[in-house]
Amino acid sequence: MPKIKGICISEKRGTQKTEVSKAKLLKNWGLENDAHAGNWHRQVSLLSYDKIQEFRARGADVALGAFGENLIVEGINFRSLPVGTRFRTGDVLLEMTQIGKECHSHCAIFHQVGDCIMPREGVFAQVLEEGEIAVGDEMEVIPPDPNRPMSAAVITLSDLGFKGQREDKSGPEAVRLLEEFGYDVKETLLLPDEKELLKRQLCRLADQRQIHVIFTTGGTGFSLRDNTPEATQEVCERMANGIAEAIRAHSMTITPRAMFSRAVSGIRNTTLIINLPGSPKAVRESLEFLLPHLEHGIGILKGTQGNCAR
Repeated sequence: MPKIKGICISEKRGTQKTEVSKAKLLKNWGLENDAHAGNWHRQVSLLSYDKIQEFRARGADVALGAFGENLIVEGINFRSLPVGTRFRTGDVLLEMTQIGKECHSHCAIFHQVGDCIMPREGVFAQVLEEGEIAVGDEMEVIPPDPNRPMSAAVITLSDLGFKGQREDKSGPEAVRLLEEFGYDVKETLLLPDEKELLKRQLCRLADQRQIHVIFTTGGTGFSLRDNTPEATQEVCERMANGIAEAIRAHSMTITPRAMFSRAVSGIRNTTLIINLPGSPKAVRESLEFLLPHLEHGIGILKGTQGNCAR
């Protein structure tokens, strides 16, 4: 049975975590007195003790907590598990929400030895049930709940919206309809019309958060700043443009201006990415047409449903 080998906290951001023998995990927050806890999806960071030992075998003298991890567990390869995996230790129940992280400013370990394992081997979790834990406690791995709602993310692309010069109504309308159809909207973002920034966020949501479906709204027209289709194509491994074509065909029954949409849809790993128009009205019309049928396609992508043959 996997065991907790270390518990680490930092009372102030920007300082290295230090070991404690026991701690309390608070529901929807994280470790009590840890500066990185909060009501978000990265409440607790976890790292495999086995991966730390492999790193030490390369000649690096690193203490537990040096990579910024909260919990160090022996016997679990966190990187191999899917988002949604749960971990039970005593009264505490955690659910994995993200694999790895972006490293914008390299930590002290990276500057010392030129490498850090946390961005690629570490994972993050939220606290579903709280309680106390101690070094030496056993940890049970529980597969993701097959009946959990499908996850979604919504990204609005708008230079004016990002500057605060225009209210984003399209993103909230997409969220409203998705929740009405039973989706669990994990993140909403408002970005400027910058292709590389959108690509980074699409990759993060697909690779690290393993979101089932990402919707973008805006940036699909003829303007020189409309880069959403190009960003989507560049991050996707396979295109699924039957979805975009169906939305366009439906929109053509409402307005001939739908012919000017360059929206695409595609697949990255097991995440579906769908471009929507920029106006709240068009978002509503598109999703009301699409959502009654989308669950089947996502089910095929997830491997929980068969193909379309009858």
